[in-house]
Order: sequence, then structure tokens, then C-alpha cells
Amino acid sequence: MDTVLRALGAPRRRDILRIVRRRERSAGDIHRALGDVTFGAVSQHLGVLERAGLVTARRDGRSRLYQTRPEGLEPLKEWLESMWDEALASLKALAEAEEAPARKSRRRAAGADRVGRRRREHPKRGEKR
Repeated sequence: MDTVLRALGAPRRRDILRIVRRRERSAGDIHRALGDVTFGAVSQHLGVLERAGLVTARRDGRSRLYQTRPEGLEPLKEWLESMWDEALASLKALAEAEEAPARKSRRRAAGADRVGRRRREHPKRGEKR
């Protein structure tokens, strides 16, 4: 997963992933789409993405065609989901801990209201209504 995070750390590599996400593209196509990056830099970025398992490359004559490899992001996705699950579990525990005293106080207030209503409706001997 560290390799994936390092590969995604460079904004250019994220740009390249967006470019090759929908269909295969040659390094030349990617270079032209980025505009302000040298072909050598594009080639190096593609190598990093390929070693991280984020893109696949296949030969087509003299060209290599690159495409995103979605399963390469799976370890990162699983890690993020586990972090999210832990955060949600903590939030639930906090909410329940805050709710417990409020629930008791509402029960007490409801009980006192019932007692007061009974006294008003059925006063003891000698008490006025």
C-alpha cells in the first residue's frame, strides 16, 4: 500500500490515471494531453504507476498502451474503509454515551409529569383540586 500512496502522491500521476481511466492511451497521447510535461517525465511517471500496480501496459506494434488497473487501488480502498468503520464505531459510541443520560432525564421528567397529573386528577383527601 505504501507504494500506491507514494505513486498517488504526485499530482501528475493522478492526472495520468484520470487520462487512462476510460480507455487505453499511448504514452504519446498522454504526453499530448498533459501538454506541459516532457515525454521523458511522462514515461517515468508511467513506470512508477506500473510498478505500483495502478496501470497496465500492453504492446501494440511499437507502442505501449496504458490503462488504469482499478484492482491496484483495492488495498488503499480496504484501508480507508477500515479507518472509516473505526471512526463510525467511535462516533456511535460517543452518541450513545451522550444519549444515555438524556434518556434517563426524559424518563424522570415523564414520570414526574405522570405523578403530577394523577395528583391533579385525583387529589388526596383534604387537598383542593
